[in-house]
Amino acid sequence: MVARLFLLFLFIFVINAANLKPRFEYKYSFKGPHLVQSDNSIPFWEYGGDAIASADNIRITPSLRSKKGWAWTKNPITFDQWSVECVFKVTGRGRIGADGLALWYTTQKSQEGTVYGSMDMWNGLGVFMDSFDNDGQHNNPYIMAMVNDGTKQYDHQSDGAQQQIGGCMRDFRNKPYPVRVKVEYYNRILTVFINTGLTNNKDDFELCLRQENVDLPKGGYFGVSAATGGLADDHDVVAFLTHSLHDADQLAAKTQVSEQERQKYENEFDTYYKELEKNKQDFKEQHPDQVRQDYEGEFDNQGERELRMIFEGQNSIHHAVKELRKTLDELLGRQEMVLTRVSQLSTGGAVQAPQGGAQQQMGGGVPMLDTIKRHEVDRVMNNQNDLIQSAREMRTLLNDIQNRANVIQQNMGQGGGAGGGGGGIPHHTQQAISELQEHMKYVRQDVVNLVNRPQAAGGVACPPPLAVSCITPTLFFVSIIAQFVLLIAYMVYRSNKEAQAKKFY
Repeated sequence: MVARLFLLFLFIFVINAANLKPRFEYKYSFKGPHLVQSDNSIPFWEYGGDAIASADNIRITPSLRSKKGWAWTKNPITFDQWSVECVFKVTGRGRIGADGLALWYTTQKSQEGTVYGSMDMWNGLGVFMDSFDNDGQHNNPYIMAMVNDGTKQYDHQSDGAQQQIGGCMRDFRNKPYPVRVKVEYYNRILTVFINTGLTNNKDDFELCLRQENVDLPKGGYFGVSAATGGLADDHDVVAFLTHSLHDADQLAAKTQVSEQERQKYENEFDTYYKELEKNKQDFKEQHPDQVRQDYEGEFDNQGERELRMIFEGQNSIHHAVKELRKTLDELLGRQEMVLTRVSQLSTGGAVQAPQGGAQQQMGGGVPMLDTIKRHEVDRVMNNQNDLIQSAREMRTLLNDIQNRANVIQQNMGQGGGAGGGGGGIPHHTQQAISELQEHMKYVRQDVVNLVNRPQAAGGVACPPPLAVSCITPTLFFVSIIAQFVLLIAYMVYRSNKEAQAKKFY
């Protein structure tokens, strides 16, 4: 029995929904871009408090503490059944935000107040997106609806838990896409849908609450408000879309044109059309040189544009294939050159020794080359390091000699001044000169030894560059096999592409 009643209720609901015809009401809506006019006003709307309007949205409150903002329609609505959709984003740095956002339908336009930025004890409907948990029940963020007749005061301590007519717990903060809340009021039935902004599908709504026998006053105003407290979020309203709901049969009866009016409009159309054709014919007769005979050849139809796009695509593919074929030919040429060299080496070709010696062969294999060894390279490097160290010691010694020479000159100058030009050279000066001579003798001997120093035993000179690569046979044949594999894979890929492209030629 319960199942039958449920199916009957569902059938009636679907029939009523099918008969509803929404009509967009632009005087009670706003949407970006170009939302704000040159005087920073929004058509048919007014905003205030800490609200900031831009070209794309209205920031009801910024992410600052203790801020309040609002936006209301300038004129009351002229219809009784309606549907509003609010598209908004609530973003904040913290894990918990505050305080929340509210949608209003009231008999008077409220100013700043304590209920989500609007005045308390309103007369009408309030839909609250509460983001802060005042009662400590861990049930926030929460979406709820409350109807007030102007005598009730909102209970902040319990988040209006005993005053709501319904609600649902949905997280609407820091979502990748804008959150959408749709509120419908038709035949005293209030329904709230929510799109949590997890997908980019605008129609992905889920039911939040549905309440029957809801009486709302007529001729009210729509509004949006928000507030922040100790915690703060950015409350941005991207769009507010309002539709009036009408019964399909009643709307068709209102918009139906009588037979007499329809005949009148058809006669007027025929008259104007005949006059237009007559004027066009007269113009062609009076100005034959200014009349274009054919307009069809000046514009491309859809089929021609598609064919042109296909042709251009085929040309680009053809050029790409030609470039690939050219590259493949180059690779084949290099491959043939490498194969020729490999065949020469495998047949036992002779290679000249680096110093012009006799030809050496190892049973027809790769010839053994007399090259510099690792220990010989180390020996040469050690000799070079010894030369550098000796040059550094010579530089240090020359600096010492220069310093002592400066000291001798200073002492000689001081001695000449003290003796009045009649005294001889002091004893310590003569001793320094003798030491200087001995050091010069040592420097001369070191320089002679460095110049006449023979090379180390077994040392060899760096050989001239060889004409034959020092690559090992294993590495060489591995590279050849890899090139063959790449070549075969490329040929298979090109054949597949050619088979797929045959349908375009």
